[in-house]
Amino acid sequence: MNTKPETQIPNPHSAFRILLVATSNKGKVAEIASLLEGLTCRVIGLEDLPQVPPSVEETGKTFVENALIKADYYHSITGLFTLADDSGLEVDALDGRPGVYSARYGCEGLSSADQIALLLEEMKGVPEEKRTARFVCSIALVGAPGGQSVRQTFEGWCEGRIADAPRGSGGFGYDPVFIDAELGRTFAELSREEKSARSHRGRALRATIKYLETLLRG
Repeated sequence: MNTKPETQIPNPHSAFRILLVATSNKGKVAEIASLLEGLTCRVIGLEDLPQVPPSVEETGKTFVENALIKADYYHSITGLFTLADDSGLEVDALDGRPGVYSARYGCEGLSSADQIALLLEEMKGVPEEKRTARFVCSIALVGAPGGQSVRQTFEGWCEGRIADAPRGSGGFGYDPVFIDAELGRTFAELSREEKSARSHRGRALRATIKYLETLLRG
């Protein structure tokens, strides 16, 4: 169903200077907004719309496909220049699983702790040298800022391995069992600054921000 009249923000002619980040995570919206300080661009999230659109089914087989599905969808119903991302964990010993199903790993409604427990059970007996894995993040930008059609993707990743047991109290998701290949600590043991500098999402975001700086200043 087309919900454009309800979700379109006031004054759509100003859409060039508005970037919709397709998430209800206010922390993620604030992070991107801080990176774009100094540019004449207003960053908003789904919660800032008059009515939050219904979610879209992520049917892609890759992170890039899912990011584009979300960006295309939210742009089509709001008319706004839209940023969407998809990310997850790829474990070599599990043939790349959980991959694009990282957030839905296991049965519906599993907590992060339960998903970690399931992952470690599947990895039981796998030697350290074969516990290699990586975090991957894909970001898509879709819209027509200033009349210029944009449909760009950016990707970031971080290599590591899966720990035998959770370590650290920071981060979220699979962070407590993902050991950074260079630092030798789990993402949950890193400071916020360390994680931002090393993480898949941080790397993909920096590439995206560099593109946006050129686009918006142009």
